[in-house]
Amino acid sequence: MLTYALTFAIACFALALILNLWRLATAPTMPDRILTVDTMVINIIALIVLYGAQTQSAVTFDAALLLAMTGFVSTVAFCKFLLRGGIIE
Repeated sequence: MLTYALTFAIACFALALILNLWRLATAPTMPDRILTVDTMVINIIALIVLYGAQTQSAVTFDAALLLAMTGFVSTVAFCKFLLRGGIIE
């Protein structure tokens, strides 16, 4: 039963990732695109964690943590660039 639930969850997050790609292509403004990329990072993290649970591998959780930190820093950098025109002060 757990295998079916994990497969269903992976399929749902994969569909959400495809819909995020569509939103990225049709977003009217740059802040919308930044939020879309941030949402895509969250979906990819969820896919990595679900894959790790399915394969019972602990390495994937470390990869998900690294991706989460990188995604957070990149989102903050993009937003700071939009607000101030530069990242480094």
